Amino acid sequence: MKNDITIARIIGACFLISMTASMIYTNFYSFHFYGPLADIYPNKSQVIIGALLELTNCVAVVGIAVMLFGILKRHNSHLALWYFGFRMIEVAVLIVGIISGLLLIKLSQGSIQAGAGDATLFQTMGSLALEGKHIGLQFVLVICGLGGLILTAMLYQSRIIPRFLSLWGFVGYVLVVASAILDLLGIIDTVHGNGVMMYIPGGLFEAIAFPLWLIIKGFASPGTLGESSPNP
Repeated sequence: MKNDITIARIIGACFLISMTASMIYTNFYSFHFYGPLADIYPNKSQVIIGALLELTNCVAVVGIAVMLFGILKRHNSHLALWYFGFRMIEVAVLIVGIISGLLLIKLSQGSIQAGAGDATLFQTMGSLALEGKHIGLQFVLVICGLGGLILTAMLYQSRIIPRFLSLWGFVGYVLVVASAILDLLGIIDTVHGNGVMMYIPGGLFEAIAFPLWLIIKGFASPGTLGESSPNP
């Protein structure tokens, strides 16, 4: 019992760390990638801080995946493994995005040193790299959302948290997946447009409702956990 309470609190803390790092990065550092390429190098310290925040998010996501796997496998080991896999893929894509962001510092420096003659070439390369980073982010959101759908479906079935919380999370993740797909199709803009509103339900679930419930209440008792028959 005590072990489950500790695990729940660690998972809740990891969700808080993940969401806090992501929100700070999104609101205060990511804008450097949406301006002129030449502005990135002069602000390289800010870009590096942003990369560290993204890396912090990655570490927290790994912690969430590992700790939740131990809980979820009691109910359905196959789905638990799928959830773990989705989170690991999410981290891998995020790390690629971090590296590409840091490489843009060098590209920006080259653009400045090249002068007006080759600036257009560097700007084109930078625009392609930034577009690739944006597309990668949308794929991360799709992967995260699919993993979240598995998680909340298992939470709903197992009743280890209140079902209204599981339903809230499920709806939030549906909107996350839909928003990312619509952004990729060019139907909405989740960076500068109203499309960001679709992130709110899922964001509130991950940033407030779910982690605080785990930290304060934890998962249901081992007796309740045993009510669901785990699949082999």
